[in-house]
Amino acid sequence: MQLRTLNDVFLNATSRGGERAILTQAGDQWQPVSCNALYWRTRRLAAWLQQHGVSKGDRVVLIAENRWEWAVVDFACLAMGAVDVPMFPTLTPDQTAAQMKDSGARIAFVSNAELAAKVQKTGVIETIVVMDHEAGGIGIPFAGIVAGDETDARDADFTAQIASVQPEDIATIIYTSGTTGDAKGVMLTHGNIASNLTATTDLFRFGHEDLMVSFLPLSHVTARHIDYLFYAENVTLAYVGRAERVLPAMAVVKPTIFVAVPRVYERVRQSAEGKALKAGGLKAKIFQWAIKTGGKHRDKVAQANGQPSSLAWKLANKLVYSKLAEAFGGRVKVFVAGGAPLGIDLARWFADAGIPIFEGYGLTETSPVIAVNLPGRNKLGTIGPQLTNIEVRFAEDGELEVRGPSIFPGYWNKPEATADVFDGDWFKTGDVGKVDDEGFLYITDRKRELIKTVAGKFIAPQPIENKLKVSSLIGFAALQGDKRKYITAIVSPNFAVLEDWAKGQGIATADRAALIRDPKVVARYQQEFDRVNKEASPWEKVKRFRLVPEEWTVESGEMTPSLKLKRRIVAAKYTGEIEALYSGADTE
Repeated sequence: MQLRTLNDVFLNATSRGGERAILTQAGDQWQPVSCNALYWRTRRLAAWLQQHGVSKGDRVVLIAENRWEWAVVDFACLAMGAVDVPMFPTLTPDQTAAQMKDSGARIAFVSNAELAAKVQKTGVIETIVVMDHEAGGIGIPFAGIVAGDETDARDADFTAQIASVQPEDIATIIYTSGTTGDAKGVMLTHGNIASNLTATTDLFRFGHEDLMVSFLPLSHVTARHIDYLFYAENVTLAYVGRAERVLPAMAVVKPTIFVAVPRVYERVRQSAEGKALKAGGLKAKIFQWAIKTGGKHRDKVAQANGQPSSLAWKLANKLVYSKLAEAFGGRVKVFVAGGAPLGIDLARWFADAGIPIFEGYGLTETSPVIAVNLPGRNKLGTIGPQLTNIEVRFAEDGELEVRGPSIFPGYWNKPEATADVFDGDWFKTGDVGKVDDEGFLYITDRKRELIKTVAGKFIAPQPIENKLKVSSLIGFAALQGDKRKYITAIVSPNFAVLEDWAKGQGIATADRAALIRDPKVVARYQQEFDRVNKEASPWEKVKRFRLVPEEWTVESGEMTPSLKLKRRIVAAKYTGEIEALYSGADTE
């Protein structure tokens, strides 16, 4: 499918008359939003924006969880050539104010009264529109703006306005999550994103019979790209705004496509292994046998070339794999991971459990997809072959550089930062990698996150951290060791699993600080480090670790909204613990 601007996505998504484009949840019920409804609500909102002084190039802030109103605001801005600026609802008031001020927006759309109050207190925004508006609340009710008839007719003036938007026009400004520095506004044009979508629409071949649960935050480029892709492909989107509602939603709507960041897959694995461990006895042995059996058929499963014919595999599928598939609703035919490295161990485990995951890779600045694995061409541990519209090369230090029509024009209001990431027209990704003889790309780590020991050894932390997170006992691990003699780790436990295990050992769990100091607990975690260290080179071995009593979350600041580790925040928060690991004043 050839797409010129993102408005082609909107026109395609609303061209099917009365068919459903969206499923939205109201209490326990799922209600359809028709293509006509999506069209006319977008049309009315675009007219309202014009009446309130928004014109081509003006910025509009959007702060909301995934919901049909998000799509309407987005499509309305795109249709009139305005620039939407999505922001994560979890940002602090100071972060929200800074991004809104930097963007120069005057109007903000927010999902609820709490966010409306946060935006109002900043004093930056003139007009606030609230999706969940309460009588007497702050802002203008969204429902009143978009209400009206939803017929098959189309508005000629609106069609002309849509057609006037050009590929070089800025479509959106997405602020980076700040894992390696201060947040920057990434400008993406209609042509940037449209060219990336054009290169990905035919890779998996979806259609109107397919359905996807949209739950990854739409303020992140990965979720945004996926939703556009499926609108273009006539796939129905079921919006889920809260993480805890995802599994119940999948059980009801039964998606055929599942796209998630690696952390979601990690949690599914940890849950499955935790249940098997807790069940013990025969059930635990069957689970372990099934995973081992799946390992013998990993390559066939990974390629999605049908089920293995082995009787043992079919029995394992009936007893174990099918139960795991049911956790995703039982109908998913394509699983995709993006937004962060999946990790070879996690990819292998799911293939062994009958589920092939197709890992992709990209950045906000690349609109986002650079490479992705495909059915029949899926090599575990890689990010797949590059897209056809992208050129790649590697610098002398191994940094991946790319160029093509989907590469962004620059950072908003930051010409020096823009110049820093370009070598001519080649964008420097900041990721270190390689390509093999079959054209599969590998990403080994982020260039800025490489640890250099005093001995001059460079160590990539993410592969080691991913191996550690294979354990259901480990929530997150953050390796330390830059300019040090050896590698250490700060570990945030998966307390749900740890506390279950501790109860079985007769260890009190009421006090987490005491729990993580218990010698039996420390010894149990040492086993996980021994497992990882066994396969590591001498300089990659983790010599010491420290458990901490906090679970790292987006809200507490250690994780980005896309569930990536904020190393600088962790290092600053646990300065004392890290120093103790190197002073010898603390136990291993």
